[in-house]
Amino acid sequence: MTVGASTSPAAAAPPIWRNRAAWAVIADLLAVMIAVTLPWSTSLVAIYAVAWLVVAGPMFDFAALARSLRRPVNALPIALFALAAVGTLWSVAPWAERLHALGPAGKLLMLPLLIHHFGRSSRGLWVFVGFLASCTLLMLLSWGVAIDPRLALKSEAEYGVPVKNYIDQSQSFGLCAVALGYPVIVSLRHRKFAAAAVLAAIAASLLANMIFVVISRTALIAIPLMLGVFALLHLGWRGRVASLCAVVVLAGGAWLASPRLQATTGSFLSQYNQYERIKDASSMDLRLAFWRKSLDFLAEAPLLGHGTGAIRGLFERAAVGQEGAAAAVVANPHNQTLNVAVQWGTVGVAVLCVMWLVHLLLFRGDDLASWIGLLVVVQNVVSSLFNSHLFDFHEGWMYVLGVGVAGGMVARARAAKAAAPAVCSIRT
Repeated sequence: MTVGASTSPAAAAPPIWRNRAAWAVIADLLAVMIAVTLPWSTSLVAIYAVAWLVVAGPMFDFAALARSLRRPVNALPIALFALAAVGTLWSVAPWAERLHALGPAGKLLMLPLLIHHFGRSSRGLWVFVGFLASCTLLMLLSWGVAIDPRLALKSEAEYGVPVKNYIDQSQSFGLCAVALGYPVIVSLRHRKFAAAAVLAAIAASLLANMIFVVISRTALIAIPLMLGVFALLHLGWRGRVASLCAVVVLAGGAWLASPRLQATTGSFLSQYNQYERIKDASSMDLRLAFWRKSLDFLAEAPLLGHGTGAIRGLFERAAVGQEGAAAAVVANPHNQTLNVAVQWGTVGVAVLCVMWLVHLLLFRGDDLASWIGLLVVVQNVVSSLFNSHLFDFHEGWMYVLGVGVAGGMVARARAAKAAAPAVCSIRT
């Protein structure tokens, strides 16, 4: 009896601190918490990211991880960070500015680790569900803040924005709203009408919030392109025509019904005309000035750029004797490609563009993980035309989490599919 008791499952189970399965669940939950806190906080994201590394790191298969780093999908983010690190050596900026500019690229090192971890974990979907739930809660609070600004969780009042800023909020809401299109279609195909109705209602609420409360101009450009990708991949030609007509009608109705949307869309042309007439420092003309100067800086050092952290010093030099938008001094030209080009030249631009292309090609499948990953990359590429969103905290982490978790899920599914024929042949 003593021997039997000692070999029972309860007696054989290792303690919690030695149970790898339990620690794997904890690591997945920490990844979920990164996604849940991302729409709300920067400090909590950093804390949970460090905690994830501490918990998940010892469970990595380091031999397999080392082999995976040779794949372009993992090697290119590391190469971009390595270029930023080496770029500190030829920069003329003070060392404090060089190291500060290196930080935003550091999050890219998390991407191969997330792909590796979720290539072995079956709980990658938890991360995306957590992000959707968090954005849904934020959307509800946004409606409340639009009614009563005292509900905002930050000191500086901003209409309909409880935390952070309207650009980050629009990026999160836009991604979730378009991403829900895939599970809605799948639910309808499987006659799961209740699930489709709930998901469609959440997507419609997120879009309605952007239409009637607040939306960024970047999201106004990115969302139609993301919807176009959805139509091309998941609808037939009749569905594409019908959806295009529906989008045009709904967009027109939304524009007529929402003065805030009219003001946002109208600001595109009015601010450009304002720049051409009087050189007032509006949002649009500041960007135009940043881009023109950045191209001049690139022409001075076309191959390797001016080095990590050199942007602010270059703008300070170019602002001497200028006024209006031409006198603005920034450390970010509000364009991801130009941000990279000024610091690391055409070499950096090549690494960045190839990385985006490789990540796009990673998500060629017809499954939910591929759909989410594809949208994340498309959104980042489009929004990076007007911002340095790969290096910005919120949007950069959206990219790292989205590509990392979805990339791991895709790799896991492909590995299982490749192993299936071998299993069948053994059984026969």
